This record gives sequence, C-alpha cells and structure tokens, in this order.
Amino acid sequence: MKVGVLALQGAVREHMNMIEKCGAEPVAVKKVEQLDDLSGLIIPGGESTTIGKLIRRYGFRDPLLEKGQNGFPLFGTCAGLIVLAKTIEGGEDPHLPLMDIRVQRNAFGRQRDSFETDLHINGVGDAFRAVFIRAPLIVEVGEGVEVLARHKDQIVAARQNHLLAASFHPELTDDSRFHRYFLQMVQAYQHKHPVETK
Repeated sequence: MKVGVLALQGAVREHMNMIEKCGAEPVAVKKVEQLDDLSGLIIPGGESTTIGKLIRRYGFRDPLLEKGQNGFPLFGTCAGLIVLAKTIEGGEDPHLPLMDIRVQRNAFGRQRDSFETDLHINGVGDAFRAVFIRAPLIVEVGEGVEVLARHKDQIVAARQNHLLAASFHPELTDDSRFHRYFLQMVQAYQHKHPVETK
C-alpha cells in the first residue's frame, strides 16, 4: 500500500516515518505523475497560502480536485486542513475546496501560543496527544461531515467520507493511531480501486 505525502512544503519526513511505522510504503510526492501510483495522500502542515500556490504552480490542483471528488483518500493536517476546506475565513480563496468545512487560520494564536493536549478522537481512541502549532480551527461543518474531536468545545478534527482533517500535528508524537485510522480509509479505497503496479 503506497501512501503519499505532498512534499512541496512542510512536515514531510515525520509523516513518512509514521506511514512506515504503520506498515505502508511512504512516497514523497513532488510530481503530479506520482499520484497515479498511490492509494491515498497526506497534505502536511506548513503555510497554507504557500502550499496552495505551489499546488497551482506544479499542476497538482486539477488532478487532486478530480481525485478528491472520486473518493481518493486525503488527510490534511494543520495547514493541510486549510487546503482541503471549502471556505477559509478572512477572504483567502480556497485551494482544494473538497471538504464542506469553514476554517479559521491561526485560531489559537501565533507560534508562541503553541500547546499540547490530550484528546478523545472518535474512531481513534482516548488520550491522543495532540500538538497544536499556529493551528487553524474548524468553525463550521456541513451536512455529511462527522466531528471526530473537540478541544474546549471547538472542532479540531473531522471526517467527510474519504476526507480527513486535523487542526493539530499527529505526526509529531510517537502515537500512530490517527495515521492507522487514515490507512484504514486508504485500505477501503484500495479494495475498490486497486492500483496497477507498473
């Protein structure tokens, strides 16, 4: 099972380590052609505006929109969550408007306001250590979006069918449960759409 990490900017290596730890093959995705070999893709943290520009510059936008509309599993963490959102507060144009959520950038403040906390995540379990760094927030979800986790009654993780999003960085601890949860989604997709090995 090959799972990609969009390697245009952000915490790529940590996600790749997690994918490997879960028993799948990680791929650092820098070219659009690589998408054809994958059964799922993680869009990592970083800077959402920069990632959005690079997605357009390197021709990823249309292929990822098409894949995302056809059931291909995508997991956005921190800035990756913003990239997947249909609506971004403050007037920023959406990048890959696939997930029916409205997000607020830097909702918890700047870098110095970073923090860690334990969360209950539906389908993942209790006491998941979540690392928040200049984290966005999901301020509203549409129909068909399942809220997976809240912090102080604010939504910090959600799922819409094959799309998964988290405000925090699940790759920055040793706990691989959230990545395993995503890989179960990838496995389900792979059964329906086997990737032809070249």
